[in-house]
Amino acid sequence: MQRIDSLNNHRVKAWKKLKTKKGRDKQEAFLIEGDHLVEEALQSNVKVMAIIVDEARDDLPFSAHDVPVVQVSKPIFRELSDTDTPQGIIAVCQKLKETPLPLKGKFLLLDEVQDPGNVGTMIRTADCAGFDAVILGKGCADLYNPKTIRSTQGSLFHLPIYQQDLTETIRRLKEHQIPVFGTALTEATDYRKIGKRSSYALLVGNEGAGVKPEFLELCDENLCIPIYGKAESLNVAVAAGILMYGLQ
Repeated sequence: MQRIDSLNNHRVKAWKKLKTKKGRDKQEAFLIEGDHLVEEALQSNVKVMAIIVDEARDDLPFSAHDVPVVQVSKPIFRELSDTDTPQGIIAVCQKLKETPLPLKGKFLLLDEVQDPGNVGTMIRTADCAGFDAVILGKGCADLYNPKTIRSTQGSLFHLPIYQQDLTETIRRLKEHQIPVFGTALTEATDYRKIGKRSSYALLVGNEGAGVKPEFLELCDENLCIPIYGKAESLNVAVAAGILMYGLQ
C-alpha cells in the first residue's frame, strides 16, 4: 500500500480538483466517498482508478479487485473529503460511459432540475421502480456533484444515465412509439386516469418553473397529481416517485 503525506503531492493536487465540476470535466473522473458507494462502484462496470484511505484505517471491509490503494495523512483526507463525518475511504472513478439509448422500456427525463439532492433521489427512485434509463437535460445539477452521488446511494451504477438534448430525446422516443408524459399543475390529466403502462417516458421539471412549455407541447399528454391541501405543489422528487410507481 502506497502512502502520501504531502499536500503538495501531484496526485493529491489532481484529486482535489475533482471536487469541482471543471476539474471533473477536464480529468473525466469523479470522487465517491464512504464504504457503501465504494463497494457499489467496485461491483459495477465503472473503472475505479484508485482507493484513498485515511491513515486511521488499516484494512478494507471488501476486496479492492486489484485497484491501487493509497493511504494518506489526516490533513490530506480532510482536504479530499466532502462529508461532515468521513468514513475514511474515497475512490477515484472514471466517468460513466454512455451506451446507445435503449428504445423500449421506461424512461425518466429531467428538465433543469437544479438541486443535486433531488436529481440523486430521482435516480435512486427510478432504479427502485425498475426504470431503464434516466436522461438529464440541459441545466440539471451535475451528475458527479458529491451531493448528487450521495443521494443516489449507488443507483448511478445500476442503470444508464444520459445527458442529452431533451427535444431530440423526446422526438426520438416518440418515433419508436414510446409515449411521453409531461407534468404540469394546470391543463393536465389526473395521472390515475392514464392506467398502467409497460413502456413510457416521464418528464419532470425545474423546482420552481416546472417543465418548459416547449417540452410540454411535444408530449403526448401532460399529467398532474391532485393537491388536496393548501400547498401549491409537491417537491419534484416526491412527485416523480408517485408517478413512477403510479404508472406501473
